[in-house]
Amino acid sequence: MKKAQLVFIPSPGVGHLVSAAQFAKLVLDRNDSFLITMLVINNPYAESISKYIESLASAHTQIKFITLPETIAPPSAEALAVSAEHAFSCYINDHKTIVRDAIVNQVMANNPAPIASVVFDLFCTAFIDVARELGVPSHVFFTSGAAFLGLMLYLSDREEYGLPKFRPTDPDYIIPFYANPVPYRVLPLLHNDEGYETFAYHGRKFKDANGIIINTFSEVESHVVHALLARDDVPPIFNVGPLIDHRGKSLSGSDAVKRDEIMKWLDDQPEKSVVFLCFGSGGGFDEAQLKEIAIGLEKSGHRFLWSIRLKPSKGQLHASYFDNYGEILPEGFLERTKNIGMLCGWAPQVEILAHRAVGAFVSHCGWNSTLETLWYGVPIITWPLYGEQHINAFQLVKDLGLAVELTLDFRRDCPTDFVKAEDITKAVKTMMEQGGELRNKAKATSEMAQKAVVEGGSSYVALGNLIDQWLENKP
Repeated sequence: MKKAQLVFIPSPGVGHLVSAAQFAKLVLDRNDSFLITMLVINNPYAESISKYIESLASAHTQIKFITLPETIAPPSAEALAVSAEHAFSCYINDHKTIVRDAIVNQVMANNPAPIASVVFDLFCTAFIDVARELGVPSHVFFTSGAAFLGLMLYLSDREEYGLPKFRPTDPDYIIPFYANPVPYRVLPLLHNDEGYETFAYHGRKFKDANGIIINTFSEVESHVVHALLARDDVPPIFNVGPLIDHRGKSLSGSDAVKRDEIMKWLDDQPEKSVVFLCFGSGGGFDEAQLKEIAIGLEKSGHRFLWSIRLKPSKGQLHASYFDNYGEILPEGFLERTKNIGMLCGWAPQVEILAHRAVGAFVSHCGWNSTLETLWYGVPIITWPLYGEQHINAFQLVKDLGLAVELTLDFRRDCPTDFVKAEDITKAVKTMMEQGGELRNKAKATSEMAQKAVVEGGSSYVALGNLIDQWLENKP
């Protein structure tokens, strides 16, 4: 008989699901007293999400996955265009009754073990109210870094004190959770009222939870951790990261063949000679930008592995793969770079970052990708695209000194955020030819990350304290 149950409710995005499943697995690896159920909210704009859930369920057989009924109208394309975070938060909030019924009828009714906590994603704060109604504790599982958590708390403070929203003409903001003043231009997710109010709302609701679990490690964000501990209005913080699935997903058929081709190509390259470019599930570009990237890489003269995607089609969140490279990229590019470059669609990112041949990562700076990069000690070239990626990139470049800036800014006067070939060439050459100090710092950060998760490390101890709290069922 299991001693306690945990109910996980992630946001319906691949990055959020990956982190939640990895954390649930980590909990079970440390203590198998728990029965874990994951409630999955449908994402109507991600066609592959159901297949991804199937792969997660097959890989994590100790976790029970329940897909919730698709009875809530999805957010409109118009609402997503204004603020995707606000639109999806409203969509998730509308699932309160469905979530409550699932917990009562499919979790509580099927097992007498008490629920130690409802563990909900950063966009799912509505379910604090559900947990309170059912008389069980709740914990935030924060899938981004501690600094971004601090930013959300800071927004709630500003609302509480009646301060105005951010505006383009403001001087740089002094935010306690960042070591450097933060400019307006790296906060695109807060540039409209709906986005600002959404993040402030969630930041305010976090304070009602019984604890906040963060996918980070204290050593890399020590400035932020101290600032969080100095507050008396924030529930206990548990830094349990970095959470990384080092095995990756199991592959068969053509995917396995592609993976083997990529790894064989890397095996043939000199150590730390390859620039890897990959931009996450939503990270695609239009044809003009793809051509500019190709020109920039070729002029840099450095070896490259490029996971290449087109921008998401209308009404979709995920970028699309294609294989007619020669029809889109500059004429003769494939022939001229055949000895130094490789193009691919899907890429086994963790395995690639772990490979000795990789010397730099041109990244969108999503938090999962950032942690994977830090773990393997690969220095970053920043190219943020959406969400909190711009402020992550700012933190990596300005506060942590772990990255070279290709671009940080979201420019309203340039809606496509076009990056020129010469800037790509400059960033690549700077990192690959003058990046010794960054490389050394990345290596030191990697060592800290790996020490944090082993017995006696900061994240190991934090997870133990959290499990003790759950098993004692302390509010």
